[in-house]
Amino acid sequence: MVFLVPRMPRWDRVKKSFFDWDRLTDSFPHLLRAFVLDIKIFAWTTPAILIVAILIAIARSTRNPALFPVRIFVIAYTDIMRGVPVILWIYLVGFGVPGIGMDRPWNSPLIWGSVALGMTYSAYVAEVFRAGIESVHESQRAAARSLGLSSSQTMRHVILPQAIRRVVPPLMNDMVSLQKDVALVSLIGPIEILRQAGIDKAKFANFTPFIGAALIFLAITIPLTRFTDYLLTRERDRTGASKVR
Repeated sequence: MVFLVPRMPRWDRVKKSFFDWDRLTDSFPHLLRAFVLDIKIFAWTTPAILIVAILIAIARSTRNPALFPVRIFVIAYTDIMRGVPVILWIYLVGFGVPGIGMDRPWNSPLIWGSVALGMTYSAYVAEVFRAGIESVHESQRAAARSLGLSSSQTMRHVILPQAIRRVVPPLMNDMVSLQKDVALVSLIGPIEILRQAGIDKAKFANFTPFIGAALIFLAITIPLTRFTDYLLTRERDRTGASKVR
């Protein structure tokens, strides 16, 4: 493919439109500055996602009959959040909530776009945590009860530490996806790297700024992906699981 594509009849046009070095050097500083907003959105949504996801996972895994309505609510929440595309939630929340007439800065699409992203990803991450909770053997709960621990103490001191340690690799995969999906917030107004690439594309009448944005994302996601692979390998070694070759 590498050798065949440059031989295509219109390769020169494509090369000029997508791989123009001058346009890349002109737009790259603007893209880097805009990428700071992506990092900020990722930084303030990630802790909220993790906290909400853990609470959802605990509520869904509860065995207390009195909390059955809560369990039904969180099941419905995860089904609805995961059943609608992320981009649609960003449109609905990002445009809908400011539309009710809130005062600044609470009518900012940036805030509510981030909220929509957090709401959606908390449902996905909650399922990861729930899988970790359910992977802890029942004997661990029995041992905790024999020591006189309550259900909440068992969850806090016995189940959760083991569950979180087991789900770190798949959790990192979700964080890699989140880091990329942050760019979707640009669709409702904020000028982050994807929107900046679109602005530069219109200014230069050239698609090279999108290539520059892709390179910046790759510079972040590839190290995160390799770190995820490292964590997965370490977990396999720790548990004695066989390695995939």
